[in-house]
Amino acid sequence: MKYQSGPDQIPAMLLKISAPAIANPVATLINESLATGYIPKLWKTARVVPIHKSGDSTLVSNYRPISLLPVMSKVLEKCVYTQLRDYYQYWNYLTPDQSGFCPNHSTTTAFLKVCNDIQAGMEQGNLTGAIFLDFAKAFDTVDHGILFEKLKNSGIGDRMLTWFQSYVSDRSQYVSISGSSSLPLPVTCGVPQGSILGPLLFTIFINDLSNICKASTVHMYADDTVIYTSKPDLPQLEAVLQDQFTEVEKWIKHNKLFLNTDKTVTMLFGTAPKLHKLQNPHLCVGTKSNGTLTTVTSLKYLGMWLDPNLSFGPHIEKLSFKLYPKLGALYRNKSCLSPAVRKQIVQQMLMPAIEYRDVVYAAARKHTFRNLLHCITHSVATHYNVTT
Repeated sequence: MKYQSGPDQIPAMLLKISAPAIANPVATLINESLATGYIPKLWKTARVVPIHKSGDSTLVSNYRPISLLPVMSKVLEKCVYTQLRDYYQYWNYLTPDQSGFCPNHSTTTAFLKVCNDIQAGMEQGNLTGAIFLDFAKAFDTVDHGILFEKLKNSGIGDRMLTWFQSYVSDRSQYVSISGSSSLPLPVTCGVPQGSILGPLLFTIFINDLSNICKASTVHMYADDTVIYTSKPDLPQLEAVLQDQFTEVEKWIKHNKLFLNTDKTVTMLFGTAPKLHKLQNPHLCVGTKSNGTLTTVTSLKYLGMWLDPNLSFGPHIEKLSFKLYPKLGALYRNKSCLSPAVRKQIVQQMLMPAIEYRDVVYAAARKHTFRNLLHCITHSVATHYNVTT
């Protein structure tokens, strides 16, 4: 996908090759755009290419839309992004509770942060309650007026505000598939998908969410948000979480975002003896629509499965279940493959899955690793063509 061009049909490789000849004219265009606060309409048109994920290919829901923008617009965005990011870093404006799109941060560091806080609560003999928020199409529902207000409050001057107004306004997109294209339709809200500036603008938009929850901890990875706190007993924990969630719902309404309450769930963490003492180890957190958030005992968060004791047993079990079919296919066909090919398959298909977040689930108990160790043993045996 990275080699496909946007609506202007100019591939990025062409600009890279011709950089010595066109660098000065491109720099002039970028400076003119920043000085006048104007972006050409062609640079704000996106070509959307649907990519099939899995399942029935006749269902639209089984496709992931990939938004391709003109490469010249991305060059302009990169210049603005670099200066805007440096500005916010210099003034420490962005909350440390956001790990998405931040240097030296990843889903692993975000997951470690949350798990470490929960584990610290367990060591103190507390229960930890968490609310995992599920925003409905968060990037696509960003209100431009509210975004401009937040940019202004963060210190962005009038001239750059004019440029950002031009950046998000008068945008359009069309779908391209099998050589055919739809008519372009206007994009009236949200940050541009497939853009360089879009993720940073969204980060700025939700930057003040952490200020709402003063009695709890908030951690975000882009729009994946979890609110949690630790207390000695369940009633006190529920009271704090209810108060925090009520404030969050007000913030969401004020910022014109949408919360998917069916997928927003709670989870109760604690040591096995602590949870065993509870008659009803569930959290009761109500919504503004008089509903109650669902309490789960297993949840996939940032690519890993959580359980109430942080034993990571469910994650290791699911990982082992995922690896066994691949190991079986590799073992059955090992006689047809050279050692070099077997090694490459193990390194590229099996080890990445095993090593992903191993720094997190390495704290699991030894007996939990039994199935996973069996998988690893089979990997090594297949690689060296020996019998296990």
